Amino acid sequence: MKLFTYLLVAAALLVLPTQIFSQTLEFENPIAEQRADPWVHKTDDGTYYLIATVPEHDRIVIRKATSINGLKNAREKVVWRKHEKGEMGHHIWAPELHRIDKTWYIYFAAGEAENIWNIRMWVLSNTSDDPMAGDWKEEGKIETQRESFSLDATTFEHRGKRYLIWAQNVRGGDHGTALVMSEMKNPTTLTGPEVVLTEPEFNWERMKYNVNEGAAVLKRNGKIFVTYSASATNHNYCMGLLWIDEDADLLDVSNWNKSPGPVFYTNEELKRYGPGHNSFTTAEDGETVIMIYHARDYKEIQGHELSDPNRATRARVVRWTESGFPDFMQKMGD
Repeated sequence: MKLFTYLLVAAALLVLPTQIFSQTLEFENPIAEQRADPWVHKTDDGTYYLIATVPEHDRIVIRKATSINGLKNAREKVVWRKHEKGEMGHHIWAPELHRIDKTWYIYFAAGEAENIWNIRMWVLSNTSDDPMAGDWKEEGKIETQRESFSLDATTFEHRGKRYLIWAQNVRGGDHGTALVMSEMKNPTTLTGPEVVLTEPEFNWERMKYNVNEGAAVLKRNGKIFVTYSASATNHNYCMGLLWIDEDADLLDVSNWNKSPGPVFYTNEELKRYGPGHNSFTTAEDGETVIMIYHARDYKEIQGHELSDPNRATRARVVRWTESGFPDFMQKMGD
């Protein structure tokens, strides 16, 4: 992993072209209360689908609208519920909705009813035109080379090849999670090799827990960017950034770069606490990149942070620096 100096990265992220402020998009934030780990999929006809973690961690829900703001009051449908016993019986987390070769897929994490922290990645499929219709089929578990705690699968295509990035405990014990990537044979099967893109190494990635998770892919300006989330899911939760040249070998770890500082994190003045686990979509114009993420509007949490239900889904515009990097505008509100 090549590391640029913090000063160089900071300079790249702070130099903004003046024309980026010529257009303003306003969102009715939050666009979904008590919905964490949000993922928005936009279809070619402009329909937006929102899927996210519910506080009860027991089901998967989807809502749709013809605009991002429309998701706020859209009807929500339960498309799958946890098993009463055995696998997929607890901790239903971080579902993502993808359309691949005319089939819908939901990637999600789940523990066992009797062993709730034995969490792995699972897949559902649906051949209906609308993911809120038809039947969802259980495709089973994504098998990885390491049999260990794993979650937060996301998939993307690049130059005819499909890849999966996910979070996994790669060192055993309490070492937390790293981001791992592999090429895919099909939407449910990995081919390997499985390479570790990033592990928690900086202090901001190791607050309470050693965590790299929740990857999201954004391709723009000749690069592939990967945002990810780090640390405990309280006010310490924040986002880091990886990037690689689009012509490079994605499975050669030495081609990847990592920001040594977080790119989006708590801003107490804006009452934005623990932002993270984001996804990307585009505005109705089909061009402006929108980041969908969750955060709380208060710092103090009663009990364990995973038991607090008030991570809300929010939307904000992503701007771009003159050097072609995403700017998450840390000091600005949504």
